[in-house]
Amino acid sequence: MKVHSTNYVDTFIVIADDCRATTGEIPPINEKSKSVANIQFEILRKNPYKFTSDDVLFQVFAERKDLTADELEKAREKFFSKGQACFRASPLTKRYGWGVHHDKNGKIAIFGCETEEYEKRLHDKNTKIVKAMKSSR
Repeated sequence: MKVHSTNYVDTFIVIADDCRATTGEIPPINEKSKSVANIQFEILRKNPYKFTSDDVLFQVFAERKDLTADELEKAREKFFSKGQACFRASPLTKRYGWGVHHDKNGKIAIFGCETEEYEKRLHDKNTKIVKAMKSSR
């Protein structure tokens, strides 16, 4: 079975051209259930450079599907047997003003678009810059 990946190396995903946020915003919490943005934000704010993009995207999937520990391995295989949207399509980069940096090991962290860290990565000659996908066409 073919395995697809959303991981990048030495890459910075900058906010979308049509992102309305001027700072990194905390995604609003819905009382009924956490959104994809909420889960991604919580994981990445608490664990900078601990997980890869694949790790985070699968954790979001597993949490939203309420998978048990016994189901995780098989579910991850199936999840990555087809292509998945990467962080270029994340609400964090498209709507909430967060850039996603992938280090040399593919581990990721987020930075608000108003921060010095965001600017630093934006101008790092050793980092490939890619834009998040626009929300509008």
